[in-house]
Amino acid sequence: MTNNPYDQSGFTVRLEWGPDGVAALADCPVVVIVDVLSFSTSVDIAVSHGARVLPLPWRDERAAAAAREAGAVLAGEDRWTLRPASLTDIPSGTFLALPSPNGATLTTLASGTVFAGCLRNAPAVAKAAGAAGGPVGVIAAGERWTHNDALRPSVEDLLGAGAIAHHLGGALSPEARAAEVAFLAHRADLPAVLAACSSGRELAEWGHAADVALAAAYGASTTVPRLTDGVYR
Repeated sequence: MTNNPYDQSGFTVRLEWGPDGVAALADCPVVVIVDVLSFSTSVDIAVSHGARVLPLPWRDERAAAAAREAGAVLAGEDRWTLRPASLTDIPSGTFLALPSPNGATLTTLASGTVFAGCLRNAPAVAKAAGAAGGPVGVIAAGERWTHNDALRPSVEDLLGAGAIAHHLGGALSPEARAAEVAFLAHRADLPAVLAACSSGRELAEWGHAADVALAAAYGASTTVPRLTDGVYR
């Protein structure tokens, strides 16, 4: 250990939150971005159908310009959006530009070997991340408080990160171990927990309960979205 109180060296699986967490775990050659509601779940569903996903940190004219330059379809301009339920019939071969202030932003900040992990694909992503070599940094995205845009740690990302940490095994940092404990405590009732948490209730109020149900389907996917040349595939 070093004199840095935030240092997690010595552990093979480490966990932090948000953009500052990406910076704190910059020494990890393998990174898993966890944004359960909804970026990582949407990426998993899109890639499982044979689509490619270009993560974009903006939702303004810069996103449209980046999508045009890459030759991608911008989410929200067709029937596909950041909502997982909108992507269940996305055709194979679609190149989708997916703006997201949390998961996509973290993806663009991360370096090394980067995966998109969620509850749906946690076992598969953990297996791939563990085989990639080196300590694995698990980044829980969290949400944003509406009144000041500050980071709000979220139950769904704690559980998603904990699921990945659990399947990675090895020497888990205390942060990763605590997330694993939370996941194991709620593993049997994940749909109910996600539906009852703040983010799940918010989505349900907006008419998007189906997205929460898709996100809670632990282990439903064997897809491993890996970032290659800036694109999840």
